[in-house]
Formats: sequence, structure tokens, C-alpha cells
Amino acid sequence: MKITVEKTIAAPIDEVWRAYSAPEDIKQWNAASDDWHTTASTVDLQPGGKFSSRMEAKDGSEGFDFAGTYLQVKDKELITYTMGDREAQVDFAEVADGTHVKVTFDAEDSNPAEMQRQGWQAILDNFARHVEARGSARTPTA
Repeated sequence: MKITVEKTIAAPIDEVWRAYSAPEDIKQWNAASDDWHTTASTVDLQPGGKFSSRMEAKDGSEGFDFAGTYLQVKDKELITYTMGDREAQVDFAEVADGTHVKVTFDAEDSNPAEMQRQGWQAILDNFARHVEARGSARTPTA
């Protein structure tokens, strides 16, 4: 089963792309809830390149590595990757009010599909807040 989450981010595609693929940014936004965080991230953004993000509960009770291999990378347009036997695709598109990001992924079997959708949507929402906050921090105020 495929699950899709999407979000329009009020930022130029260059900023969205960079924040999605830069390890220092990934550590800032890659969590589904406030009690989790990403403690390490590596990215080799090219076909055949590997990625890994260490996700941990802030209380230290549990953690896991979210890792995989990039299949396709089209600059500021598309990233596809594998996570074990599952695949995901991230589409980036410039729109009138910013950049639209759509993530489609193969559901895993150990958690309900709706729980997975909510978790991935929460991460995408965190990503949008991160990118938009960076943009507003650079925007001069009157």
C-alpha cells in the first residue's frame, strides 16, 4: 500500500531543496513529535548514495536508524530512495505561494497505515515550519 503526504511551504524551491537534503537541517526538523529528535544525519545525495538519520526518544528509552539508498535524484524536482524492501518518492514543485512537497511511500506492516500517514505528515509539517522559520529570520522587518 502506498501512502502520500504533502505540504506547500512558503519558501523558494532552492531553500526547500537544501533544507531537505542537508544533514545539519535534517537534524533540526526530522521528528514526528516533540519527544523525539534526530541526533545524527548523513547524506550522499546521488543515485546509489546512502543516507541515514539516527532518530531517538529524548528520554533515551528507544531509538532507530532510518536509512536507505537513493535511486534517483533530479535537482530541485525529485528524490526516490529505498528503505530496505520499501520505496519512497519525494516530489518538489514550484507553486505560486512557495514550494509544494509530496512524499509517497510504501507502508510497512507493523503499524496501522493511518498511524504511518500521521507520523510522516507530522515530520513534513515540522520540515515546513523549519524552512519557513529560517526564511522569516532572514527577512528584514519594517
